[in-house]
Amino acid sequence: MAVSQTFKKRERERARRERQVEKAKKKAERKLEPKAASTGDVDAPNPADLFDENGEPRELDFHDF
Repeated sequence: MAVSQTFKKRERERARRERQVEKAKKKAERKLEPKAASTGDVDAPNPADLFDENGEPRELDFHDF
């Protein structure tokens, strides 16, 4: 039994729309990911490194430069 051209076109259009929706969802997820990853600054110094075991501020050392 032959399938009409109109049916084929409707099926292709439906599949295209479904792919568009999936692509939009993935794009929205990717857009949110960098914000979640950027909350922790890697370059920020660790506060524990700035103070010694007595809670006193550490003095600059030769290796700090």
